Amino acid sequence: MRTNNGKIRNIIISVYFILFVAAIISSTVFSLFQNLTGSPKLTFFVLLFGFIGLFLLVHWISRYFEYDSDGMKVIVINKGLLLSDYLNYREHKVEFEKKDLIAYKFHNYLVYKSLVLYLKSRNGGSKKVSFNITLVDRRKRKYIRQSLRKMIKAHQSKVNF
Repeated sequence: MRTNNGKIRNIIISVYFILFVAAIISSTVFSLFQNLTGSPKLTFFVLLFGFIGLFLLVHWISRYFEYDSDGMKVIVINKGLLLSDYLNYREHKVEFEKKDLIAYKFHNYLVYKSLVLYLKSRNGGSKKVSFNITLVDRRKRKYIRQSLRKMIKAHQSKVNF
């Protein structure tokens, strides 16, 4: 099964544009916000850190996710969403054989969702690998869960015989 969240790129670009326009508008109507705190410097820093925080939150959440379990190996990729075609600056890629999957876990936080895979390592132990799946649709997460469950079940049935 192959799936990714490549269509979400336009939405993230729109969110960045809206944040940029909102920062420009709030800087032009800065005098309206001065009455909230009484100090123009404090108001400026509150607005500045608010927009920087929102920008960093969107940047932290917006990751491209790709899952491919068609062959003998499973490939899971997380990378930056905007500049990933030109710069490979936030790529996290894991390739493993289906038999090496020990367990998986989906975490649902307030604004962040992650997939944690537990894999067999070369020295006999286990390795924990985490991926950002915040922008993956619920339906695609369900398909990924089914695929991972099927791999674990197939491996367990081979071990029992």
